Amino acid sequence: MTAHAPLIADVGCPDAPAAAIATGVTGSIDALASDAAGLLDRALQPGPYDRLDWLTLTAQHIAPHQPPVTISARSGPHAVWLPLRDAGAGRARSFASWYTLAYAPIASPGCPADTRTALLAAIARRLRRHFGAITLWPLEPADSAALAAAFRNAGWLALTRVEAAHWVADTAGLDFDAYWACRGSKLRNTVRRRAKAHPVETRIYTRFDAAAWAAYEAVYAGSWKPQEGSPAFLRAYAEQEGAAGTLRLGIALRDGRPVAAQFWTVEHGVATIHKLAHLESERGQSPGTLLSYAMFRHVLDQDRPALIDYGNGDEAYKAEWMDRRDERHRLRLFNPLSASGAWAGAGTLARAALNRVRA
Repeated sequence: MTAHAPLIADVGCPDAPAAAIATGVTGSIDALASDAAGLLDRALQPGPYDRLDWLTLTAQHIAPHQPPVTISARSGPHAVWLPLRDAGAGRARSFASWYTLAYAPIASPGCPADTRTALLAAIARRLRRHFGAITLWPLEPADSAALAAAFRNAGWLALTRVEAAHWVADTAGLDFDAYWACRGSKLRNTVRRRAKAHPVETRIYTRFDAAAWAAYEAVYAGSWKPQEGSPAFLRAYAEQEGAAGTLRLGIALRDGRPVAAQFWTVEHGVATIHKLAHLESERGQSPGTLLSYAMFRHVLDQDRPALIDYGNGDEAYKAEWMDRRDERHRLRLFNPLSASGAWAGAGTLARAALNRVRA
Protein backbone atom coordinates (compact mmCIF):
# COMPACT_ATOMS: atom_id res chain seq x y z
CA MET A 1 0.00 0.00 0.00
CA THR A 2 1.28 3.44 -0.87
CA ALA A 3 1.02 6.27 1.61
CA HIS A 4 -1.19 8.22 -0.77
CA ALA A 5 -3.53 5.48 -1.97
CA PRO A 6 -6.73 6.82 -3.56
CA LEU A 7 -10.18 6.01 -2.25
CA ILE A 8 -11.06 2.51 -3.46
CA ALA A 9 -14.58 1.07 -3.13
CA ASP A 10 -15.19 -2.65 -2.69
CA VAL A 11 -18.83 -3.69 -2.41
CA GLY A 12 -19.92 -7.13 -1.29
CA CYS A 13 -16.58 -8.96 -0.97
CA PRO A 14 -17.03 -12.77 -0.99
CA ASP A 15 -16.77 -13.31 2.76
CA ALA A 16 -18.78 -10.22 3.73
CA PRO A 17 -21.99 -10.46 5.77
CA ALA A 18 -25.34 -10.54 3.98
CA ALA A 19 -25.83 -6.76 4.10
CA ALA A 20 -23.91 -4.88 1.43
CA ILE A 21 -20.75 -3.38 2.89
CA ALA A 22 -18.41 -1.10 0.96
CA THR A 23 -14.79 -0.84 2.09
CA GLY A 24 -12.35 1.84 1.03
CA VAL A 25 -8.90 3.28 1.58
CA THR A 26 -7.87 6.92 1.88
CA GLY A 27 -4.25 8.04 1.99
CA SER A 28 -4.39 11.67 3.10
CA ILE A 29 -6.18 13.91 5.56
CA ASP A 30 -7.94 15.73 2.73
CA ALA A 31 -9.21 12.45 1.28
CA LEU A 32 -10.37 11.34 4.73
CA ALA A 33 -12.20 14.64 5.23
CA SER A 34 -13.95 14.22 1.89
CA ASP A 35 -14.87 10.62 2.67
CA ALA A 36 -16.19 11.45 6.16
CA ALA A 37 -18.20 14.43 4.90
CA GLY A 38 -18.40 16.10 8.31
CA LEU A 39 -19.01 12.95 10.37
CA LEU A 40 -15.63 13.34 12.10
CA ASP A 41 -16.22 16.95 13.12
CA ARG A 42 -16.35 18.18 16.74
CA ALA A 43 -20.12 18.57 16.73
CA LEU A 44 -20.62 14.85 15.98
CA GLN A 45 -17.66 13.15 17.71
CA PRO A 46 -17.57 13.62 21.50
CA GLY A 47 -14.11 12.06 21.90
CA PRO A 48 -11.23 14.42 21.03
CA TYR A 49 -9.05 11.65 19.56
CA ASP A 50 -11.82 10.61 17.14
CA ARG A 51 -11.99 13.94 15.37
CA LEU A 52 -10.64 15.10 12.09
CA ASP A 53 -9.01 18.13 13.74
CA TRP A 54 -6.99 15.86 16.09
CA LEU A 55 -5.90 13.66 13.18
CA THR A 56 -5.01 16.78 11.20
CA LEU A 57 -2.77 18.14 13.96
CA THR A 58 -1.15 14.71 14.31
CA ALA A 59 -0.45 14.58 10.59
CA GLN A 60 0.96 18.11 10.55
CA HIS A 61 3.15 17.98 13.66
CA ILE A 62 3.81 14.37 14.62
CA ALA A 63 4.01 12.51 11.33
CA PRO A 64 4.22 15.04 8.48
CA HIS A 65 5.81 12.50 6.15
CA GLN A 66 3.42 9.66 7.01
CA PRO A 67 -0.18 10.64 6.21
CA PRO A 68 -2.89 8.43 7.63
CA VAL A 69 -3.85 5.35 5.66
CA THR A 70 -7.47 4.98 6.74
CA ILE A 71 -9.53 1.87 6.06
CA SER A 72 -13.27 2.52 6.06
CA ALA A 73 -16.37 0.34 5.85
CA ARG A 74 -19.92 1.49 5.14
CA SER A 75 -23.38 -0.03 5.27
CA GLY A 76 -26.22 2.30 4.37
CA PRO A 77 -25.89 5.48 6.47
CA HIS A 78 -23.38 3.94 8.90
CA ALA A 79 -19.59 3.93 8.70
CA VAL A 80 -16.47 2.97 10.65
CA TRP A 81 -12.95 4.31 10.04
CA LEU A 82 -9.64 2.85 11.24
CA PRO A 83 -6.83 5.44 10.81
CA LEU A 84 -3.42 3.80 10.47
CA ARG A 85 0.12 4.82 9.62
CA ASP A 86 1.99 2.85 6.97
CA ALA A 87 5.30 1.96 8.67
CA GLY A 88 6.75 0.28 5.58
CA ALA A 89 7.76 -3.33 4.92
CA GLY A 90 4.15 -4.50 5.19
CA ARG A 91 3.67 -3.05 8.67
CA ALA A 92 1.21 -0.48 10.01
CA ARG A 93 0.37 1.06 13.34
CA SER A 94 -2.37 3.19 14.79
CA PHE A 95 -2.38 6.82 13.69
CA ALA A 96 -1.67 7.98 17.22
CA SER A 97 1.11 9.53 19.29
CA TRP A 98 2.19 9.93 22.91
CA TYR A 99 -0.46 12.67 23.15
CA THR A 100 -3.25 10.22 22.25
CA LEU A 101 -4.74 8.88 25.48
CA ALA A 102 -7.17 6.48 23.77
CA TYR A 103 -7.22 5.12 20.22
CA ALA A 104 -10.18 3.25 18.71
CA PRO A 105 -12.04 2.64 15.46
CA ILE A 106 -14.19 5.70 14.79
CA ALA A 107 -17.89 5.11 14.12
CA SER A 108 -20.39 7.48 12.57
CA PRO A 109 -22.84 8.93 15.13
CA GLY A 110 -25.65 6.55 16.01
CA CYS A 111 -24.02 3.49 14.46
CA PRO A 112 -25.70 0.42 16.08
CA ALA A 113 -23.43 -1.99 17.93
CA ASP A 114 -24.16 -4.93 15.60
CA THR A 115 -23.53 -2.80 12.52
CA ARG A 116 -20.28 -1.53 14.03
CA THR A 117 -19.20 -5.14 14.61
CA ALA A 118 -19.97 -6.08 11.00
CA LEU A 119 -18.14 -3.04 9.64
CA LEU A 120 -15.10 -3.73 11.81
CA ALA A 121 -15.06 -7.32 10.50
CA ALA A 122 -15.08 -6.00 6.93
CA ILE A 123 -12.15 -3.70 7.74
CA ALA A 124 -10.19 -6.65 9.17
CA ARG A 125 -10.81 -8.65 5.99
CA ARG A 126 -9.88 -5.74 3.76
CA LEU A 127 -6.60 -5.22 5.60
CA ARG A 128 -5.44 -8.74 4.70
CA ARG A 129 -4.69 -7.36 1.24
CA HIS A 130 -2.42 -4.60 2.47
CA PHE A 131 -0.43 -5.45 5.61
CA GLY A 132 1.32 -8.36 7.27
CA ALA A 133 1.54 -6.87 10.77
CA ILE A 134 -0.39 -4.11 12.54
CA THR A 135 0.11 -2.63 16.02
CA LEU A 136 -2.74 -0.69 17.65
CA TRP A 137 -2.43 1.35 20.87
CA PRO A 138 -3.39 2.82 23.29
CA LEU A 139 -6.68 0.89 23.44
CA GLU A 140 -9.33 0.79 26.12
CA PRO A 141 -9.92 -2.85 27.12
CA ALA A 142 -13.36 -3.03 25.47
CA ASP A 143 -12.00 -1.67 22.19
CA SER A 144 -9.04 -4.02 22.39
CA ALA A 145 -11.37 -7.00 22.84
CA ALA A 146 -13.63 -5.94 19.96
CA LEU A 147 -10.70 -5.43 17.61
CA ALA A 148 -9.03 -8.70 18.60
CA ALA A 149 -12.27 -10.63 17.99
CA ALA A 150 -12.85 -8.99 14.61
CA PHE A 151 -9.33 -9.66 13.38
CA ARG A 152 -9.19 -13.23 14.71
CA ASN A 153 -12.46 -13.99 12.91
CA ALA A 154 -10.88 -12.60 9.74
CA GLY A 155 -7.93 -14.98 10.07
CA TRP A 156 -5.40 -12.78 11.85
CA LEU A 157 -3.32 -13.76 14.85
CA ALA A 158 -4.10 -11.27 17.65
CA LEU A 159 -1.96 -10.77 20.75
CA THR A 160 -2.91 -8.35 23.52
CA ARG A 161 -0.87 -6.96 26.39
CA VAL A 162 -1.35 -4.25 28.99
CA GLU A 163 0.39 -1.14 27.73
CA ALA A 164 -0.21 1.40 30.50
CA ALA A 165 -2.19 2.25 33.60
CA HIS A 166 -4.98 4.78 33.26
CA TRP A 167 -6.25 6.63 36.35
CA VAL A 168 -9.72 8.21 36.62
CA ALA A 169 -11.98 9.73 39.26
CA ASP A 170 -15.76 9.36 39.19
CA THR A 171 -17.12 12.80 40.07
CA ALA A 172 -20.74 12.82 38.88
CA GLY A 173 -22.80 14.97 41.24
CA LEU A 174 -19.78 16.10 43.25
CA ASP A 175 -18.65 19.64 43.89
CA PHE A 176 -15.08 20.17 45.06
CA ASP A 177 -15.85 19.99 48.79
CA ALA A 178 -17.56 16.60 48.38
CA TYR A 179 -14.70 15.33 46.24
CA TRP A 180 -12.05 16.64 48.64
CA ALA A 181 -13.71 15.01 51.63
CA CYS A 182 -13.06 11.63 49.93
CA ARG A 183 -9.32 12.21 49.53
CA GLY A 184 -6.85 10.66 51.91
CA SER A 185 -5.59 12.52 54.94
CA LYS A 186 -2.00 12.47 53.63
CA LEU A 187 -2.93 14.53 50.55
CA ARG A 188 -5.19 16.92 52.45
CA ASN A 189 -2.52 17.52 55.10
CA THR A 190 0.16 18.08 52.46
CA VAL A 191 -1.95 20.75 50.77
CA ARG A 192 -2.72 22.46 54.07
CA ARG A 193 0.94 22.54 55.17
CA ARG A 194 2.34 23.63 51.80
CA ALA A 195 -0.29 26.34 51.34
CA LYS A 196 0.69 27.79 54.70
CA ALA A 197 4.47 27.46 54.34
CA HIS A 198 4.91 28.03 50.58
CA PRO A 199 1.81 29.75 49.16
CA VAL A 200 1.43 30.33 45.44
CA GLU A 201 -0.78 32.53 43.30
CA THR A 202 -2.84 30.51 40.82
CA ARG A 203 -4.31 31.68 37.55
CA ILE A 204 -6.64 29.57 35.41
CA TYR A 205 -7.25 30.45 31.78
CA THR A 206 -10.26 29.24 29.82
CA ARG A 207 -9.09 30.84 26.56
CA PHE A 208 -5.70 30.63 24.95
CA ASP A 209 -3.33 33.30 26.20
CA ALA A 210 0.10 33.64 24.59
CA ALA A 211 1.79 34.88 27.77
CA ALA A 212 0.27 32.09 29.85
CA TRP A 213 1.40 29.54 27.27
CA ALA A 214 4.92 30.97 27.38
CA ALA A 215 4.82 30.48 31.16
CA TYR A 216 3.73 26.87 30.65
CA GLU A 217 6.62 26.24 28.27
CA ALA A 218 9.11 27.89 30.66
CA VAL A 219 7.95 25.68 33.53
CA TYR A 220 8.12 22.55 31.40
CA ALA A 221 11.64 23.42 30.24
CA GLY A 222 12.74 23.74 33.88
CA SER A 223 10.97 20.60 35.07
CA TRP A 224 12.08 17.01 35.66
CA LYS A 225 10.30 15.90 32.50
CA PRO A 226 12.06 14.98 29.24
CA GLN A 227 12.01 17.33 26.30
CA GLU A 228 8.51 17.86 24.93
CA GLY A 229 7.90 15.58 21.95
CA SER A 230 6.22 18.22 19.78
CA PRO A 231 5.76 21.67 21.35
CA ALA A 232 4.15 22.87 18.11
CA PHE A 233 1.46 20.18 18.32
CA LEU A 234 0.66 20.98 21.93
CA ARG A 235 0.43 24.72 21.33
CA ALA A 236 -1.77 24.22 18.26
CA TYR A 237 -4.04 21.94 20.29
CA ALA A 238 -4.21 24.46 23.14
CA GLU A 239 -5.11 27.22 20.68
CA GLN A 240 -7.77 25.02 19.11
CA GLU A 241 -9.33 24.08 22.45
CA GLY A 242 -9.11 27.65 23.68
CA ALA A 243 -11.19 28.75 20.71
CA ALA A 244 -13.68 25.96 21.45
CA GLY A 245 -13.95 26.96 25.12
CA THR A 246 -12.72 23.62 26.49
CA LEU A 247 -9.23 24.74 27.56
CA ARG A 248 -8.31 24.97 31.26
CA LEU A 249 -4.71 26.17 31.56
CA GLY A 250 -3.42 26.64 35.09
CA ILE A 251 -0.30 28.56 36.11
CA ALA A 252 1.08 28.77 39.66
CA LEU A 253 3.36 31.71 40.49
CA ARG A 254 5.56 32.47 43.45
CA ASP A 255 6.73 36.07 43.71
CA GLY A 256 5.51 36.59 40.15
CA ARG A 257 7.57 33.72 38.73
CA PRO A 258 5.79 30.71 37.13
CA VAL A 259 6.66 27.59 39.13
CA ALA A 260 4.02 25.05 38.02
CA ALA A 261 1.68 24.62 35.06
CA GLN A 262 -1.13 22.28 34.00
CA PHE A 263 -3.00 21.80 30.73
CA TRP A 264 -6.55 20.40 31.00
CA THR A 265 -9.56 20.24 28.72
CA VAL A 266 -13.19 19.83 29.77
CA GLU A 267 -16.09 18.79 27.55
CA HIS A 268 -19.01 16.37 27.40
CA GLY A 269 -18.73 15.71 31.12
CA VAL A 270 -15.09 14.64 31.03
CA ALA A 271 -12.14 16.64 32.38
CA THR A 272 -8.82 15.45 30.95
CA ILE A 273 -5.45 16.29 32.46
CA HIS A 274 -3.14 16.31 29.45
CA LYS A 275 0.11 17.74 30.79
CA LEU A 276 1.53 19.00 34.05
CA ALA A 277 4.92 20.11 35.29
CA HIS A 278 6.68 22.09 37.99
CA LEU A 279 10.15 23.53 38.26
CA GLU A 280 12.61 20.96 39.54
CA SER A 281 14.08 23.64 41.79
CA GLU A 282 10.68 23.95 43.51
CA ARG A 283 10.10 20.26 44.17
CA GLY A 284 10.35 20.58 47.95
CA GLN A 285 7.67 23.28 48.04
CA SER A 286 5.07 21.20 46.08
CA PRO A 287 3.76 23.96 43.79
CA GLY A 288 2.29 21.31 41.49
CA THR A 289 0.19 19.91 44.33
CA LEU A 290 -1.11 23.38 45.19
CA LEU A 291 -1.92 24.04 41.54
CA SER A 292 -3.72 20.70 41.30
CA TYR A 293 -5.82 21.72 44.30
CA ALA A 294 -6.81 24.94 42.52
CA MET A 295 -7.48 23.20 39.22
CA PHE A 296 -9.65 20.47 40.76
CA ARG A 297 -11.59 23.10 42.70
CA HIS A 298 -12.21 25.24 39.63
CA VAL A 299 -13.20 22.37 37.35
CA LEU A 300 -15.42 20.58 39.86
CA ASP A 301 -17.21 23.73 40.99
CA GLN A 302 -17.47 25.44 37.60
CA ASP A 303 -17.62 22.62 35.03
CA ARG A 304 -19.07 19.78 37.15
CA PRO A 305 -17.66 16.87 35.10
CA ALA A 306 -18.81 13.31 35.68
CA LEU A 307 -15.28 11.98 35.19
CA ILE A 308 -11.73 13.26 35.61
CA ASP A 309 -9.16 11.51 33.43
CA TYR A 310 -5.55 11.66 34.65
CA GLY A 311 -4.16 10.17 31.46
CA ASN A 312 -1.87 7.22 30.89
CA GLY A 313 0.88 6.35 33.34
CA ASP A 314 1.21 4.76 36.74
CA GLU A 315 2.82 7.59 38.69
CA ALA A 316 2.22 7.13 42.41
CA TYR A 317 0.79 10.62 42.98
CA LYS A 318 -2.18 9.89 40.68
CA ALA A 319 -3.60 7.36 43.14
CA GLU A 320 -4.02 10.12 45.74
CA TRP A 321 -6.22 12.20 43.43
CA MET A 322 -8.08 9.44 41.57
CA ASP A 323 -10.54 6.69 42.46
CA ARG A 324 -9.63 3.76 40.24
CA ARG A 325 -6.94 2.37 38.02
CA ASP A 326 -7.97 1.24 34.54
CA GLU A 327 -5.75 -0.04 31.73
CA ARG A 328 -4.71 0.74 28.19
CA HIS A 329 -3.82 -2.15 25.89
CA ARG A 330 -1.50 -2.74 22.94
CA LEU A 331 -2.84 -5.11 20.28
CA ARG A 332 -0.46 -6.80 17.84
CA LEU A 333 -2.03 -8.32 14.72
CA PHE A 334 -0.33 -10.71 12.30
CA ASN A 335 -1.64 -11.82 8.91
CA PRO A 336 -0.58 -15.47 8.43
CA LEU A 337 -1.34 -15.26 4.69
CA SER A 338 1.45 -12.70 4.38
CA ALA A 339 5.07 -13.87 4.50
CA SER A 340 6.07 -10.91 6.66
CA GLY A 341 3.06 -11.39 8.94
CA ALA A 342 3.62 -15.13 9.36
CA TRP A 343 7.29 -14.60 10.15
CA ALA A 344 6.67 -11.76 12.60
CA GLY A 345 3.84 -13.65 14.30
CA ALA A 346 5.92 -16.82 14.70
CA GLY A 347 8.78 -14.83 16.18
CA THR A 348 6.50 -13.04 18.61
CA LEU A 349 4.91 -16.30 19.77
CA ALA A 350 8.33 -17.91 20.21
CA ARG A 351 9.58 -15.01 22.34
CA ALA A 352 6.41 -15.09 24.44
CA ALA A 353 6.82 -18.82 25.03
CA LEU A 354 10.46 -18.36 26.01
CA ASN A 355 9.55 -15.61 28.45
CA ARG A 356 6.94 -17.85 30.07
CA VAL A 357 9.51 -20.62 30.47
CA ARG A 358 11.99 -18.21 32.02
CA ALA A 359 9.35 -16.88 34.37
